[in-house]
Amino acid sequence: MMMDTDLQSIQDVRDALTQADVAARELALYSQEQIDAIVKAMAQAAQEAAARLAALAVEETGFGNVPDKTAKNMFAARDVYAAIKEMKTVGTIHKDAHKKVWEIAQPFGVIAAIIPSTNPTSTVMYKALIALKAGNAIVFSPHPNAARCTLEAARIMQAAAERAGAPKGAIGCVAKPTLAATNELMSHRITRLILATGGAQMVKAAYSSGKPAYGVGPGNVPVYLHESADIPAAVRRILQSKTFDNGTICASEQALIVDQRIRHKVIAEFKRQGAAFLDDHEKKRVGAALVANGGLSAALVGKSPQAIADIAGIIVEAGTKVLIAEEDGVGKTYPFSYEKLAPILAMYTAKDQQEAEELCTTLLQFGGLGHTLGIHAESEAVVESFCRNKPASRIVVNAGTTFGGIGATTGILPALTLGCGALGGTITSDNIGPQHLFNTKRVAYGLKEMEVPQAAAEQVVAEAVSQAQTAQLFSKDELKELIRSVLVELKG
Repeated sequence: MMMDTDLQSIQDVRDALTQADVAARELALYSQEQIDAIVKAMAQAAQEAAARLAALAVEETGFGNVPDKTAKNMFAARDVYAAIKEMKTVGTIHKDAHKKVWEIAQPFGVIAAIIPSTNPTSTVMYKALIALKAGNAIVFSPHPNAARCTLEAARIMQAAAERAGAPKGAIGCVAKPTLAATNELMSHRITRLILATGGAQMVKAAYSSGKPAYGVGPGNVPVYLHESADIPAAVRRILQSKTFDNGTICASEQALIVDQRIRHKVIAEFKRQGAAFLDDHEKKRVGAALVANGGLSAALVGKSPQAIADIAGIIVEAGTKVLIAEEDGVGKTYPFSYEKLAPILAMYTAKDQQEAEELCTTLLQFGGLGHTLGIHAESEAVVESFCRNKPASRIVVNAGTTFGGIGATTGILPALTLGCGALGGTITSDNIGPQHLFNTKRVAYGLKEMEVPQAAAEQVVAEAVSQAQTAQLFSKDELKELIRSVLVELKG
């Protein structure tokens, strides 16, 4: 039964969409210079508010930590902006002089954006920037556990956009999010596209809404440490990546697959750099706390190793950076093989590269198809053979997958929505940017005349004569003369 809160939230969505629709029609008439000025102002405002919004997010959700959330906000405000600011997104964006084809950008209109509780403010910044850069309006639906910080991030972006000349309502946000409101936002006739970031069920709902959608499913990122890897550098990068914001980015490492020949060296180096390996008793306690109702327990998401230890009833040293459990299986009865949005890693030992590749594929199939994969190796030949036929859209080499996957430390487009391609049930394997948020119209000049072969022309005449004679409209000679004259006109 629908409650008053649901009804009010649905009305809020409809009001926001109506305003956004008006704004989108205005934005569609703006020049590239006007759009760019608005996006620049939004990026500047986001940078100025990065630390404050990070603190609000941690306070409200309990996920992650303020320094890393600040860095994440700065990534959206600075790195994403730097990557998109020179893009042509308005009017004629390309002319092919040889083929005489022009490409013209046409905004979608109003975009619905679903925001996760793990990255509630950085995702707002990022999605607002790419939506308006492409000439669209956008309406956000926050996670109920992150409503206040999401709303504040959207308010800051809208205020900055308006000061720079954007129409009122170009950036909207549902103040009191409910499931009913989110469903209304995704299915409403005004909504033209959905940008969905969240749990698997939310992404599935977006794709089931009947609207075009870009969604991000689970990551469950495996990382292979080949025997040629620079072990100290690989361990340092993995720890920095996995502990960033307490593991709340979906591209973060989830499982290590280590060559048997370097296993002892890898374990020793992880311990030296601050990782704790769980014994059998500790592994059972953490594993029991890790999974609830067939998935990761929300109680552990974004928590520190010390907080996780407290929940599981074990003791770890104060400086521990990450918890590692050695594992030998993949599936529902192996808790550490799940995606873990927390500083927890599974570690598998592979006898050779072939077994390592099989383990990586199995882990991706279990919970991360099409997302991200990592490898640490100094041999380019090993990297090339490893990457072939792997079911991942991003393969990060000698870098932390958190930063490499989002394009912070690699040449991939900086983004916080990472497509998983057809393998992951999404429409693209790209990192999503403004170029994915407008239609491209093509104006094509005629380059040549269409020639009808003489034999084909004679066949046309014969068939037309036969049909007309059957209808007894003309004589045979009259028909032939009439049809030939028409063909001459068409060819001339």
